[in-house]
Amino acid sequence: MLDNILSAVQVALSFAVIFLVLMHSGKDAGLSGAFGVGTGSGPFGGGSLVERNLNRWTVFFGVLWAINSIILIKV
Repeated sequence: MLDNILSAVQVALSFAVIFLVLMHSGKDAGLSGAFGVGTGSGPFGGGSLVERNLNRWTVFFGVLWAINSIILIKV
């Protein structure tokens, strides 16, 4: 039972990490350029704050993914 829940969480975390990493494409390239992350101006009012928050969320979900992986190995 616990294995199934942790596996489902792992899949969800994997998709979240993949999405967040894709948002980190170079300036004005890929998904980050589409949302104004790589530009100095845009619908979010500047790229630096959005980029910092994107970095924080990526690290947060990456750490959760690693912790969940270790728990899955141990269980």
